[in-house]
Amino acid sequence: MNLAEKTQFAEGYAQAWCSQDSERVAAYYARNGSISVNGAPPLPIAEVARGFMRDFPDMIVTFDRLEPLGNRTAFHWTFTGTNTGPGGTGHKVQISGYELWQFNQEGLIQESKGHFDAAEYERQLKGH
Repeated sequence: MNLAEKTQFAEGYAQAWCSQDSERVAAYYARNGSISVNGAPPLPIAEVARGFMRDFPDMIVTFDRLEPLGNRTAFHWTFTGTNTGPGGTGHKVQISGYELWQFNQEGLIQESKGHFDAAEYERQLKGH
């Protein structure tokens, strides 16, 4: 994929996160694709998406930029949402981070390594 195709892919991916449809997010991943966040063990993407969508029903993920890094691509994003899901705090959260993608032969994400400032996320989640 060239940069224009990856940019179009990234725009659609961000929109999928805003859709409240975890399977729409999963469609951007290979069948056995996974995501790990902040060094945690890899999980199926639909499971991760479902959790965020449940906890932040108004969530918005914006695509900030792409950064080519050899055979990987960094997808930089900003997440905004209010934690009003079951047991939520009711606090608004806005964080930025990135996913480091590795694509398969079909142009789908085989592996994603997500990174964001977990301490800042927790601070906002608690309303401090």
